Amino acid sequence: MDAGFNRQTRDNSVSDLAIVEAPPRAAEVDRGKVLGRMALFDFFFHNLTRAAAVLVLLILGGVIFSLIYGSLPAIQAFGFGFLTTESWNPVTEKFGAVAPIYGTLVTSVIAMAIAVPLGLGIAIFLTELCPHALRRPIGVAIELLAGIPSIIYGIWGLFVLAPFLQQHVQPALISLTGDIPVLSSLFAGPPYGIGMLTAGFILAIMVLPFITSISRDVFDTVPPMLKEAASGIGCTTWEVMRYVVIPYTRVGVIGGVMLGLGRALGETMAVTFVIGNAHRVSSSLLAPGTTISATIANEFTEAVGDLYTSALIELGLILFVITFFVLAAARFMLMRIEKKSGA
Repeated sequence: MDAGFNRQTRDNSVSDLAIVEAPPRAAEVDRGKVLGRMALFDFFFHNLTRAAAVLVLLILGGVIFSLIYGSLPAIQAFGFGFLTTESWNPVTEKFGAVAPIYGTLVTSVIAMAIAVPLGLGIAIFLTELCPHALRRPIGVAIELLAGIPSIIYGIWGLFVLAPFLQQHVQPALISLTGDIPVLSSLFAGPPYGIGMLTAGFILAIMVLPFITSISRDVFDTVPPMLKEAASGIGCTTWEVMRYVVIPYTRVGVIGGVMLGLGRALGETMAVTFVIGNAHRVSSSLLAPGTTISATIANEFTEAVGDLYTSALIELGLILFVITFFVLAAARFMLMRIEKKSGA
């Protein structure tokens, strides 16, 4: 009995020793290699994405530094008066940014006043009212407007839209608003055809695809159950859109509007064709004007002297600051909306 017990103990010890001293299996080795390779790939991917993010910041910082450095001669020569002076005379080297800033803001406001309600209306029609057979063709047609080069819009505006406005729209506006105190100033003067109102129309057409496409996409994200519940308690289509769809998607809609506004602020060639390129501030929307982008595009190749070039670069810096503050304000508003919704 003792011999059998000793033999069994010896066999168990040998088995334990074999288990302890057995080499790792091939599957475990392969698994370690795979995990090591995955960790290496993850390390490279992590650092690659970090480098891309840092590169964006470096490019942005380089743009800001270049604009400030190029603007230093004009900043030193004119100071804050550059922002309050209307005069723009390259011969005497007297430059002021009031007219370009005024034209940029006015044309952008006109464009958004036209494009926002029109774009939201088209998006509502496509998502709620349009027959299914027409949704795709109309949606594709709207999106194709975003692919048309801006110079094509400018040529069309100069040879088609401006003569039409000059012959039919502007005379009617002048006659209809002649006796109304405020509107008579906004639509005063002869019908030139070109001017800030025409530029605003062109910009509205150009930003319309962005607002419409983004609004339509975010409207499609609304759960059908919410709309069906609102319709089930007797809400009309307008009430469903006003009280259900718009509140549910307001963050995305505002983002689309801000994207369109950013396009309107920086548009160059189309506006240059139809705005008239006049360095003066006028209360009339029918009068010729200019924008920051149009001024830079028209005069940068003809700029003679460091001060003239620096003044144009400072205009670019001003446009950068305007766009930055507009987008920052939009982002702050979206954060307020999201926080309020979360509360």
